[in-house]
Amino acid sequence: MASWEANTAHHDDETALVSLARDGDRVAFERLYRQHRDRIYGLVWRLCGGDSALAEDLLQESFVRAWQKLDSFRGDSRFGTWLHRLSANVALSDRRSRIRYIERETALEGAVERGATGEKDVYAGLRMDLEQAISKLPERARTVLVLYDIEGYSHAEIAEIAGMAVGSSKAQLHRARKLVREELDK
Repeated sequence: MASWEANTAHHDDETALVSLARDGDRVAFERLYRQHRDRIYGLVWRLCGGDSALAEDLLQESFVRAWQKLDSFRGDSRFGTWLHRLSANVALSDRRSRIRYIERETALEGAVERGATGEKDVYAGLRMDLEQAISKLPERARTVLVLYDIEGYSHAEIAEIAGMAVGSSKAQLHRARKLVREELDK
C-alpha cells in the first residue's frame, strides 16, 4: 500500500509541476527536467548509437521542445510518457535530417545508415558488450530494437513514430536480434 501511495503522491507532484511549468514557472520545469533527464538521456543515447555528444544535444533538444509544446500536453498519459515519446521523435527526426544531409552531400548509392560509435566505456562487462552490439546495428534495426525491447513500445507505436509499416518493424526487430546475437557470439 505504501508503494501505491508513494506512486500516487509522485504523480500528483508531477501534475502540479506540469501545471506550474505551463504557467511559465521555470523552476517547476527544472524539477521536471531533473526527474526525467536520466531516462531520456538513456533513450536518446541508445537511439543515436552510443554517441555521447549527440545524446547530450538530443537531450537538450528534447527538453527545449517539451517546454515549447507543454501546452499540447493534455494529461491523457503521465508527463514522463509524453516526454519519452516526444524525445524518441526528436531523436528520429534528427536521424532523418542527418541522413538527408549525408545523401545530399555525398554521392552514395542506396540508403545511407549512420553507424555511430561514441564513447563505450559507460558500462562494464556484459552490459558494455550488449550496448556495443546494439550501437553497431544499422539505424532502423537499432531504432526498433531499442523502442521495442528496451523501452516497451508496441510495433504499431514504432511504426507510427518511425514512419514504417508494422510488418517492417517486426522484420527489423527480428533482424536486430539476430545481428546482436551474432555480435555477442564473437
